[in-house]
Amino acid sequence: MDFSFLLLALGQIISPQTIAYALAALGLAVQFGFTGLLNFGQAGFMAIGGYAFAITTLHLGFPFWLAVLATLVATTVMALVLGIPTLRLRADYLAIVTIAAAEIVRYVVKTPDLIPLTGGSDGLNGAAVTFDALNPIPPGSYGFGPLRYDENDLWIILVGWIFVILVALLVRQLMKSPWGRVIKGIREDEDAVRSLGKNVFSYKMQSLILGGALGGLATIINIIPTSLQPDNYGTQTTFFLLTIILLGGATTVFGPLVGAIVFWIVLSLADGFLSLAVQYHWLPITTIQQGPVRFIIVGVALMLIVIFRPSGLIGKKREAFFA
Repeated sequence: MDFSFLLLALGQIISPQTIAYALAALGLAVQFGFTGLLNFGQAGFMAIGGYAFAITTLHLGFPFWLAVLATLVATTVMALVLGIPTLRLRADYLAIVTIAAAEIVRYVVKTPDLIPLTGGSDGLNGAAVTFDALNPIPPGSYGFGPLRYDENDLWIILVGWIFVILVALLVRQLMKSPWGRVIKGIREDEDAVRSLGKNVFSYKMQSLILGGALGGLATIINIIPTSLQPDNYGTQTTFFLLTIILLGGATTVFGPLVGAIVFWIVLSLADGFLSLAVQYHWLPITTIQQGPVRFIIVGVALMLIVIFRPSGLIGKKREAFFA
């Protein structure tokens, strides 16, 4: 009986996918957890950022840092386009607009007329070329057992986790600053903040831009070891991120990091155990049914956490409820 999936599940702790989701979830926590903005379209920011990076790298020949700057510009423009008409209205308007915008982005990049630019449904490959050119790690195979990484895999893992930790520390300092106190005040009672003479619209816009930029940067980490696929940024991605911040703690800085690790480990373990169950006929399910069942397991785990730990794994109970 092969239990190597246990080691592979632990490998999710350092995987680029976990790193990317931790960073994108941190951006969503800034918007939702700290500011109270109902952004249901974080996947749209991720897609826009990813395509900005890939297109400028592959078609325009931008160096890595200039392509990253293009990603920040693209996500900022998207935040302005979505935020200007909605942030002065009720919170549910932003939710409707963002979830629709994310789907619009996904369908637009798949348009046949844009295939030479976006790759259509096949996406874009090779965006890692400028990042890999900066790699100082000698060629070779690193790791042990089933956890083996080449020099490029190890490079993105090291850079990715260092970047996520630095961003988390930066956000932590921001939330302790006067700016962060205003942001959290808007979450609790924006009318009270407005009565103190603060421009609530401006602060909301800043939060939307910051969270969206983190989502765009997260996609860079996600596509470097693989490729940019438009269907990876559907509504399910946003709801994965919401699950992650609820797991770790929506009103904490390091909660999204913990939530991302737990989410992907649980998903990987569920997949491994279900594979054994199907192979040895322990459960009356097929291989096709295995995928949906693992999400049911994650959903049940989330329900238990919400019931018994509503503030998340490392969240603060006094900040678990929104005004």
